[in-house]
Amino acid sequence: MGAHMRAQTARQEAKKAARAADRAEAEAWSVRMEGYGGPAQPSPTIGQCLNGGYGWLEIECCRCKTRVSLPLDAIRRARDTPIWKLEPSFRCRSCGTRRYKPPVRMIKLTVQREITPYK
Repeated sequence: MGAHMRAQTARQEAKKAARAADRAEAEAWSVRMEGYGGPAQPSPTIGQCLNGGYGWLEIECCRCKTRVSLPLDAIRRARDTPIWKLEPSFRCRSCGTRRYKPPVRMIKLTVQREITPYK
């Protein structure tokens, strides 16, 4: 009985340590991207960001400078996909035309939505 309780406590401690490590990695990547503009590699995975509590990715259009916050749990990719691999799949809808949609750049990861959606 005592061994079972110690094992259960050890598992909880390991989960807390993993969550703290994921949070620190996501925060470090976010500071590196926001402060210096890159480099985007290496980056945490989507699963690590969600485990660490960072559930929103802030991006900006290169042409019109429109910023938007995207929920990471709504992105249809595997959880082990690094964040930097998502950048080519994002395009600006506000200033894009039928033929050309300008690329966007990633700004930072956030815990909660910082930019309200436009109507």
